[in-house]
This record gives sequence, structure tokens and C-alpha cells, in this order.
Amino acid sequence: MTIVSEPISMDHVDIHSDSFGNDNLLRAGLKLNHLRMIVAIEDSGQISAAAEVLNISQPAASRMLSEMESITKTQLYERVARGVVLTTFGAALARRARKILLELREASREIGELKSGKGGSVFIGAVTAPAMSLVVPAINRVRKAYPGIEINIQVETSNVLARELLAARHDFIISRIPDDLNPRLFEVTEIGIERACLIVRSRHPLLKKKKTSSLSDIRDYDWVFQPPGTLLRRTIEDIFLSRGVALPENIVNTSSLLLTCAIVCGTDAIAPVATDVAQFLSSQSARASDVRMLPIDFDINVKPYSLITARERALPPSARLLYDIILEESQKQAG
Repeated sequence: MTIVSEPISMDHVDIHSDSFGNDNLLRAGLKLNHLRMIVAIEDSGQISAAAEVLNISQPAASRMLSEMESITKTQLYERVARGVVLTTFGAALARRARKILLELREASREIGELKSGKGGSVFIGAVTAPAMSLVVPAINRVRKAYPGIEINIQVETSNVLARELLAARHDFIISRIPDDLNPRLFEVTEIGIERACLIVRSRHPLLKKKKTSSLSDIRDYDWVFQPPGTLLRRTIEDIFLSRGVALPENIVNTSSLLLTCAIVCGTDAIAPVATDVAQFLSSQSARASDVRMLPIDFDINVKPYSLITARERALPPSARLLYDIILEESQKQAG
């Protein structure tokens, strides 16, 4: 089994079939890059961002959109204050285009697996806590029963993962639906609540106290936070605000768990992390074992996470297998 931590890229293939019910659009000149462009526009809402996805210049992207409107003989997008928004016609084309791109990727995957003789590959994304507590045990089970399956994992924030799922770069994800995305685009099965804690170094002054630490005890220390706007960061900030305690002022922002541990182990800084992660770090014999969970007099419960798939997109057999095993693991841990 191969476990790959890098995001996957879209397969570059051409359309040779009647994908829209008749071939009028194809005969008029609609191409794969047109489909990729309309999907990128829907995902980003900006021509410049869509151009970057396709690795072309912004003027070239604008020309491509004009070509598409000429081919479809209708307006596909409108300019708004912060970019562009698809019209009803553009949204319809984007919806179909997304499915076509997915089918082409699946065809490429299936052909590759037949050539290599492998048992299939799975592309998933997860936020950190369930990646540790659910995905790792599920991988161990899959490895024993189906050693030929290749598993590709991306650990990221929900904002990134949800968009990767919609772009057909993941079969399914374990995360949350961001507030700015339409929940009707997804199929969701809630499987757990992420519990978090605070970590410090083993010789931290607060650990020498014989009582749990309160918000006022910890507020004036240095902190290592995830970037502003991330869910765990907002959860900690809400706890401070709801109890009338001023937010910490000395903050380092980073999404890197490795850098977080390095700072915590080398200073008196405090960092919030998922409890599963803290338990893993504090139990190891490596340098990260200098991390300890700080006893506190309040709970840090983050919004529940879910198994999420794209609506109307069937999981391939290998992905369905891992999905079901992760669901079983979540039910076993909950019971």
C-alpha cells in the first residue's frame, strides 16, 4: 500500500463522446479546457483565480469565456463587485462539466489500475483529529485485508477540503461544510465531535501548580494559533469572549503542527490542538514527547465533523470500502 500526502491533480484527457445529450456543443467547438474553466469560475468566483488554475493568463481566460458564450449562444456569467458570478445557464453548464471531468478522471484511474494490476486507489481528505483517530486505524484494517489498494490522503482545513471535493480531487472527506458553500452540494453523515485541549512543554510553569488552569491564568502567555478564521481558532476565541476574558495578545499564527510543536517545546507558549493529536504526541519517545496536555477548568469542543461526499457522485468500489470502514470505526469509538 502506498500512502501519498500530496494533493492530486486533474487528469488531462480529451472529450470524444456525446456528453451533453447531443453533440451540438462539441461540434460548435466546446473543449475540455472550456469545461475546466467554467468549473474553476464557479469554484473561485474570479477570472484571475480560474486562469491560475488552468495555468493561463487572465486575458486568455477572458477570451475562453467569450468563446464559451459564443458556442452556447447565451450569457454564462455576470460581473459583480468582487469578481464574477455564473448565470443560471452558466451554473447548469458548470454542473454538467463537473460530472464530465469526474467521469474522465475515473476512466483514467480505472485504466491505470487495470494496467498496473493494483486493487484500486482512494483519494480522501481529513481534518487532523479524525485523520489520527479514524483514518489511521481504517488504513491498518485495509492494509491487512486489501494490500493492493493505494490510499492518498490530504490533511487540511475544512475550507480547503470541501473545495477539493467539489473539484473532484477527493472521493470523500472527513471535515465540515464551510459556511460559504451551499450544503445542498454534499451528502453528509455526522460521525464525531472534535475535542481539543491545550499543550505546553513538560517543564512549563503552569504544570507545577496543583490546580487546573483558568483562562485568566493562561491568557498572558505566548500562544501558537492556527491562522485567523479557522474553526479551532474561532472556538478558543469564543471561549475567551464568552467568559469576559481578554484575548491573548502575544500570538504566532501557523497551520503547521510540526512548527507548533517546535515552538511549544522550546518556549513557554501554549497551543490548542485536537485531543487525539495531543495524546499521540505526549505518548511518543521522540522529541515531541516533551509536549504535555495542560489541565484546564473548561472544555474545548469543536463543531462536529462528518463523512462528506459530493451529491450525485457515486463512490468507486475501493473508496466505498474505506468509507465504510471509517464509518465502522467511528461507530465503534462512539459505542
